[in-house]
Amino acid sequence: MKRWAILALAIGLVVGTALAGEQPVSFKSGDETVSGFLASPEGKGPFPAVIVIHEWWGLNDWVKDQARTLAKEGYVALAVDLYRGKATADQGEAHQLMMSLPQDRGVRDLKAAFAHLAAQKDVNKGRIGVVGWCMGGRYSALLAVEEPTLAAGVIYYGALPTEPASIAKVKAPLLGNFGGEDKGPAPAQVKAFEEAAKKAGKSVDFKVYEGAGHAFANPNNPWNGYREAAAKDAWSRTAAFLAKYLKK
Repeated sequence: MKRWAILALAIGLVVGTALAGEQPVSFKSGDETVSGFLASPEGKGPFPAVIVIHEWWGLNDWVKDQARTLAKEGYVALAVDLYRGKATADQGEAHQLMMSLPQDRGVRDLKAAFAHLAAQKDVNKGRIGVVGWCMGGRYSALLAVEEPTLAAGVIYYGALPTEPASIAKVKAPLLGNFGGEDKGPAPAQVKAFEEAAKKAGKSVDFKVYEGAGHAFANPNNPWNGYREAAAKDAWSRTAAFLAKYLKK
């Protein structure tokens, strides 16, 4: 009996340790409450941190896995739920969810996520970045416009701001990974933003992957558009970029 009790205690400790690295969180955004998924590395920190922004599908398992990967690489990763608990695998519903999200609320939620991370004892508040895919890529760019203390921004095939005034507000260095066969944003739009940003004195490193379309980095791409080589190269660029600006 004692042996079983000791074994049960040991299992409990292992499970507790495993769960300590990830947890649901909530924080205030104006008068509303936003939820998210937080993954943390082992140790006391302080660590650099990354805000993780989902695609139009919502905060699903794939996005949580990206947060877990970042945590394993030494970042406190907060995947924000911009849809208030809704997620889907249906394209029509995903489109409706995206269109129903007010842009000002989305940006407000992300700024609240930034403030939440900055207030954590295990986070280095001067080393907070963002990464987003598809719709999340667009919001990654928007956060770079609206949050002057953001330390780094990664954009995966997200729509880019076109107004000179918005581009002028960007302070963080930006990394972008885009598809050469994508229509939104198309390569010409990517090039136009990159040229405008560099002309404005911004640090921008964009790459267009020939033969890749939209959402090429997600193996769950419903259009059979996953491109393994491009996805691996884009993640390698992302990891090196984040390490350069958040771990320096």
